[in-house]
Amino acid sequence: MDLTNNLQVLFQGLALGSIYALVALGFVLIIRAANVVNFAQGDFAMVGAYLMLAALSALMPYWLAFLVAMLAMGVFGWLFNIGVYYPLRHRSFLPVLISTLGASIFLQNLTLAVAGAQPRPLPKLLDFDGVHIAGVFLDSQYLVILVVTAACVGFQYFIFEHTLLGKKLQATSQDKDMARLLGIPVARMIAITFMYSAALGGLAGILVAPILFVSIGMGSLIALKAFAATIVGGFGDVKGAIVGGLFIGIVECFAAYHISVPYKDAYAFLMLLVILIVRPQGLFGEKISEKA
Repeated sequence: MDLTNNLQVLFQGLALGSIYALVALGFVLIIRAANVVNFAQGDFAMVGAYLMLAALSALMPYWLAFLVAMLAMGVFGWLFNIGVYYPLRHRSFLPVLISTLGASIFLQNLTLAVAGAQPRPLPKLLDFDGVHIAGVFLDSQYLVILVVTAACVGFQYFIFEHTLLGKKLQATSQDKDMARLLGIPVARMIAITFMYSAALGGLAGILVAPILFVSIGMGSLIALKAFAATIVGGFGDVKGAIVGGLFIGIVECFAAYHISVPYKDAYAFLMLLVILIVRPQGLFGEKISEKA
C-alpha cells in the first residue's frame, strides 16, 4: 500500500512539475534571448487561462477555444515585447526588470477590473475522471499535462535543432552582435521568443486551471516555483529548466504527503536553498569565473 501511495504521489509530482517546467522554459528563453528576467511570466499563465475561459463562454468547441487562446497569447507576447521590452532594449538590466514587474502588477489589476475576483472553474479536456493502473489513480487532467508537456519539449527540440529558425534563435541568444553581423534580424527573433514564451505560459495556465481554478493570483505562485526551477536546473539552461521544474514538483508533492501539506511550499524552497549551497550553478549550470 505504501508503494502504491508513493507512486500516486510521484505521478502527481511529475504532472505538477510539468507545469513549472513549461513556465520555467518561458523564463529561460527570454533570459537567453533578451538577457532579462520576465517577472510577468507567471501572469502569462493567468491571462491564458482567462482567455480560454472567455472563448468557452462564447460557446466555442473546446479545441477551437484552445486554438484561439493560443493564438491570442502569441499576439499578447508580441504586444508585450513592443510595450515592455523594446523601448528599453538599450538600457541596463534593471530598468527592463522593473518594467516587467510593473507589467505584472498592471495585468493582475486589469484582469481584476475586467473579470472580477471570483475564482472560476475551467472544464477538463477529457470527459472521464481517469484510470486505475496497479492501484494508482491516473487523473485524466494530469495525464493531459504530462502528454502535452512531453509534446512541447519534443517540438522545441525539433525547432531548435533541425530548423533554420531555431538556429537563428540560438544564435541570437548566444551573441546578438555576431547574429546581426550574420544578417539575422535580432529584433524579430526576440519578438518571436516573447510570443513563444507567452504561448508556453498561457498553455501552462490552461492545463493547470481545471485543477487550481482560474483566478487572479494563480500565476504568482506558479511563477515563483518556476523561477526556483530555473535556478535549480542552472540559470539560463533549457534542459535545466525542465529537470528543475520536475524536481520542484516532485519534492513539493512528497513533502506534502510525508511531512505536512500546509508547509509543502516551504520544503520546495528549502530544497532550492540546499541546491544553492551544494551546487550554486545549478544541476546543469557551469561555473563562470572572472579575472580581477
